[in-house]
Amino acid sequence: MAKENLENPRVRVRPGFCWDGCAAYLFDVDGTLLRSRDRVHFNAFAAGVERATGRTIQLEGVPLAGNSDTAILAEAWRQAGLDEAELVRQSAAIHQAMAEWVAEHREQLEPVLMPGVEATLEHLTRHKALLGVATGNLEKIGWIKLQRAGLRKWFGFGGFSDRYRVRAEMVAAAAETARAMLGKPDAEVCVVGDTPRDIQAARASGLPVVAVATGHYSFDELAALEPDVCTTTLADLLAAGEAR
Repeated sequence: MAKENLENPRVRVRPGFCWDGCAAYLFDVDGTLLRSRDRVHFNAFAAGVERATGRTIQLEGVPLAGNSDTAILAEAWRQAGLDEAELVRQSAAIHQAMAEWVAEHREQLEPVLMPGVEATLEHLTRHKALLGVATGNLEKIGWIKLQRAGLRKWFGFGGFSDRYRVRAEMVAAAAETARAMLGKPDAEVCVVGDTPRDIQAARASGLPVVAVATGHYSFDELAALEPDVCTTTLADLLAAGEAR
């Protein structure tokens, strides 16, 4: 998280939008709920591919922020000059091997919660909101990371990248899951994320979005995309609401 966010808290809310009044919320994980001080998930890509296929890949040069595990894997596979048809055949085995790698090294996971995360989840729960995750992580890996961070208890469902390379498709499917769980086809579902991809994915489904500058993108970079809310941290958003 940028030092400027600690020294200069900023919050911008679209006029008329009640950020804590939605029926359900889909939280991104990395950069939004937590950051990792370890390389367990990062190393799982190469380790999982080698374990499942005997092939070698590397992630250098592959965009990671806001990207999905499936898209990262596909790009690393392509850069290694490997046959895409083989990836299609082996994808389930690779995903399983990656998850097993993370599970085997879970004690090495060192997640750090972003400012205001637990207070925000508690606040939304008091407002009777349904909480889920919408993350580029593979499902088993995402739940392991949330469990390790002490956040698993807050989330009743999730959208993950196992079946989706494109974040917008995953977010759309997670939003439909939320509405089905609520029994309200028109329920307002809000996306919370830290990258332009989160904003774009929300917009693709007509969902409101809270952009949090706790990842690799600054407040100004995210605000330029005109999310419904832009805030330096979730703690700052909560404080702004209390000051109203």
